[in-house]
This record gives sequence, structure tokens and C-alpha cells, in this order.
Amino acid sequence: MGYAGAPGLEVELDGAVLRLTIDNPTRRNALDDVSVGALLQAVEAASQDDDVRVISLDSTGGDFCSGFDIVARNAPTPDAKADRPRVGSIQRRLPNQAHRLVPMLLEVQVPVIATVRGWAAGLGFQLAVAADFAVVADDARFWEPFISRGFTPDSGATWLLPRLVGLARARELLLLGRELSGAEAADWGLVHRSVPASELGATAGGLVARLAAAPTAAVGLTKWLLNTGTGLDLRHHLTNEAFAMELSSRSPDFAEGLKAFKEKRDPDFRGR
Repeated sequence: MGYAGAPGLEVELDGAVLRLTIDNPTRRNALDDVSVGALLQAVEAASQDDDVRVISLDSTGGDFCSGFDIVARNAPTPDAKADRPRVGSIQRRLPNQAHRLVPMLLEVQVPVIATVRGWAAGLGFQLAVAADFAVVADDARFWEPFISRGFTPDSGATWLLPRLVGLARARELLLLGRELSGAEAADWGLVHRSVPASELGATAGGLVARLAAAPTAAVGLTKWLLNTGTGLDLRHHLTNEAFAMELSSRSPDFAEGLKAFKEKRDPDFRGR
């Protein structure tokens, strides 16, 4: 299966790891329509590629992602009146662009690891916390800039944050624009772990390697159970657990896990 990058996004299939690197450092790695489209295509392709066992989401330069580049989107043109979008353009565009990213990261049945340094703002904030694991620098900066810019949150902020940190803290972030350091984000339970900036690459790399060697089918189905369970009653969720158990117990990795247990050795999972 082919993977292609685009201006603002590097894409590389490195063995079992799909590496997505946001690459727009002069704009603090802000995303635009082109790079968002490339992200969507890469994650969608990975969801159908049996060779991909983990997705690594990283960035170049000193920042993770400063959100969507609304300055460039709204820059004046020589014929501004002719270029002005008609009423309703935002609500038509978002469901097919940035608003597809968060559900896709939550639903893809391979783990997603985000490595966060510098600013993670707006859409960048949401991408970090939608990842299954976000390893962040202690001095990273998390910020929801929407109210300070005079518009409402997008990209799942008002859905993700209350579920992760509760309504009171979500209000601080979204209504008061409170900034969080990476260390504070870890204390709040927004991210997996914060570490000194000098340890960021090694810590995230170790986690990527560990998940790339995990039983991929069982990991993906467990991710599905975790992300759907809060919207179901117990009876329906237990039905899903039985379904997931049925599938995972028929995988070659399950057979390898049992064999390794009997032989008192570490399993050699192949992601099948």
C-alpha cells in the first residue's frame, strides 16, 4: 500500500511503524487543507494495511502543532470580495477536513503515539490528546486559543476535554484560555507522560517500539472497547467484549502468547 507526503507533512512507512511528521516549522507547524488531507489519507490507508502496527505522530522544529492556519486561510486577496466564501462554508468544510481527524485517530485499530514539544494549540491540542499515548516535554505548552480569538472551539475540543479532565477543568481551558505546561497536562491526566525535553525522543521511541511488537489485533480491539465503552450500558459493552474476545482468541498472536506462556519465554508477536 502506498503512502505519500505533502507540503507540511512527511510520511514514511518504517517497517511496522507509520511515521507522520508535521513539517511547517516557520508557522509553528500549523496545519492547512493540504496537510490535513494528507494526514487523513495516511491514517485511512494505515487502517487497511496489515503491515502497520503503530502510528507515530511527531513534528519538526520546536513545536508540535499550533493548530489550523486560520491566518493564511483568512488572508486578504487582491479580489477579496470575489474570494469570500458563501455563508455556511465552515459547517460544510469542517466535517470533511479537520473534523474527520479526531474520530479517525480514535477509531483506527492501531495505537497512535504523539510526541509533543513546544506548542500544542487548538487542533494540535486535540491531536495530542486524541492519540492513545502522548509523550510530552515537561515544558511543552498546551493551549485552546478559540475564545481569545473570538470564535468557538472545533476539532472535538468540547467533546474530548470534559471526558478527560471533567467539566470544571474543561471550562478553564476553553472559556478562560488557561495554558498548561506538559508537566501539568500529565498531572491532569490529559497525556500519558511528561519527561524532560532531553528524554523525549528516547521515551517516545521506546513506547513506539514496544507497541510495534505487541499483539496488534488484541491492541486494536482493546482500543475500540475503551473508546466506545463510555457511550454504552454495561450489557451492550459486555457483548462487545465477547465479540472482541472471539476475534482476538482466533489470531496467531493469541496462539503464540499461549505457547510462550507454557514455554516460560517472552512471546514473539507478529501482528497477526
